[in-house]
Amino acid sequence: MVSRRLLRIKAMQMLYAFHQSENPSLSKFEKELFFSIDKIYELYHLMLLLIVDISDFFDERSELSKNKHIPTEEEKNPNTKFLDNKIIKQIANNKKLKEYCNSNKLNWSNYPELIRKFYQEIKDSDAYAQYMSNPESSFKSDKEIVANIYENIIATSESLHEILEEKSIYWNDDIEFVVSMIIKTIYEFRETQSEDAKLLPLFKNDEDREYIKTLFHKAIMNHKENSELIDQFTTKWDLERIAFMDIILMELALTEVTEISSVPIKVSINEYIEISKYYSTNKSSIFINGVLDKIIDHLKKTNKIKKLGRGLMEK
Repeated sequence: MVSRRLLRIKAMQMLYAFHQSENPSLSKFEKELFFSIDKIYELYHLMLLLIVDISDFFDERSELSKNKHIPTEEEKNPNTKFLDNKIIKQIANNKKLKEYCNSNKLNWSNYPELIRKFYQEIKDSDAYAQYMSNPESSFKSDKEIVANIYENIIATSESLHEILEEKSIYWNDDIEFVVSMIIKTIYEFRETQSEDAKLLPLFKNDEDREYIKTLFHKAIMNHKENSELIDQFTTKWDLERIAFMDIILMELALTEVTEISSVPIKVSINEYIEISKYYSTNKSSIFINGVLDKIIDHLKKTNKIKKLGRGLMEK
């Protein structure tokens, strides 16, 4: 499922685009926001399919080696441990994955060189060598090698990143999040499952869907009020010289603190500070933390923050 961190990032990106637009429309950008979230789920399925295509390429190479004019003993009797990997077989046979990929026309057929590249990188990796040389087989070790491939070979591939950027403008920053979703999926699979093994849902629950809708909607509706608050507590700064992304992040943080009653203040502040480290300037996290600290103290004193549950008001 899509994490709250990624939902916040998508809201940040869409809010930035909204304020940069010459003709901003709330309904239009809200649709765009949910479309960008749907694209994460599309990438999740496409990336799950990738290990199946890589395994199929291993199988093709093995068959070619067997059919050489004079194959070696190793080529005639290859180690099929990776081809027999139970996790990859579960993914390949998964009914939901097949249905989704077929209906959305998702495949890697146009990227044979990428599959070949992954084949070679996996074959050359220490993790693969250790896995193949271990005479014992287990569902646990099958999980571990597939998770290792996703985390250390697939997720770090510059070639893959370039292809995904070409395929969709929405996938530029999603690969690491999606790989974490895939690893979570792999570790939730059970050996007794077959084609009906569950994949992750797009949203954890209806609350997450409502959360992102409220956050984005209220951030736009409260723009003037939040902007004035930021201006009030940055008197030593020229608002026009503050990084626009910092303002966007602070407006989202203030919206979450005041409008989302179930999220602790501390969580909201920490999340946007962490996001600023990747999407704004080197000093943004310190600046945002300082400004939000003052504004939230002010909002508490004026009873502008309402939280449901114990400990949610703590910073």
